[in-house]
Amino acid sequence: MIPKTRRRSARTAAIVAVLTLIALIAALMLGDYQIGPEAVMATLFGAGGGTESFLINEVRAPRALTAIGVGAAFGLSGAIFQSIVRNPLGTPELIGFTQGSSAGAVAGITLAGATGVTLTGWALAGGIATALAVWFFAFRRNALGYRLIIVGIGIGAMLNALTWWLLTRANLATAQSAMSWLIGSLSARSWGHVVTLIIVFGVLLVPLFGASRTLRILEMGDGAATGLGVRVPQAVGGLVALAVALCALAVSMAGPVAFIALAAPQIARRIARAPGVTLLNSALVGALLLLVSDLVALHAWPNVTLPVGVVTGVIGGIYLGWLLATGVKSAR
Repeated sequence: MIPKTRRRSARTAAIVAVLTLIALIAALMLGDYQIGPEAVMATLFGAGGGTESFLINEVRAPRALTAIGVGAAFGLSGAIFQSIVRNPLGTPELIGFTQGSSAGAVAGITLAGATGVTLTGWALAGGIATALAVWFFAFRRNALGYRLIIVGIGIGAMLNALTWWLLTRANLATAQSAMSWLIGSLSARSWGHVVTLIIVFGVLLVPLFGASRTLRILEMGDGAATGLGVRVPQAVGGLVALAVALCALAVSMAGPVAFIALAAPQIARRIARAPGVTLLNSALVGALLLLVSDLVALHAWPNVTLPVGVVTGVIGGIYLGWLLATGVKSAR
């Protein structure tokens, strides 16, 4: 018999998936040139007109699908980190990994003019270098916890300084391009970004299935996990590497979009009323959050298009304040 928590988690995942599909259809419909739902469906099945076909297939669909993939990657990365350190603040953006990927990507943009897959490689290299540094300074006797958060914040601050230094050395056009990317943006996304996301997720699919099982065992505690045959240091190292790869992928696709990795796992856990963080729900909630945030950025203010990072920053700041306030209340 399937446990009650599993059934509830599956129902939650189905509901969030349906909401994401509705948001995707809205993203294909809305814009300066409105397209009705019938025309959207006709275009998706190859029977749409020229204007509708161009707008949906070349402009709106790549952007919306990239938002879904990037949101899912951030949600998964945040869920893994929060589960490892057993702390809702243990997300890649707060412990330095996002800054590492950002610094690597900015180095690629300013020093080598990197784009596309090459930019993903630079972001991944920066994330891996940061992960090794944080791991070296934070890991002591199989203990991470708050030490990882504190070390990560310090290394993240240094990486922010490196990023700004690289920007001061770049020419004006390159610096402006990098600055727009650093805010977090989904503008001018293409099918190349979507294909890259599909390929990387395809490669990481098997490790993600293994990570879900390992995380459930680690949530029992290091002693219980060791008793069940899990080599905790090696397992945690593999999970960190997987989370860094997901974070680097997301950052290279859309920049360091704020707070998705923080909020998605916690929202997923609360709405599913699950005892721990679930990867599937975290991925789906991250996808929905980023897609809806992009819709707000595009259409909330007439004649004004905001970078999606501005919207997620505002929403995430409010959520972080609420999370800290409830944490203080619980402590009291």
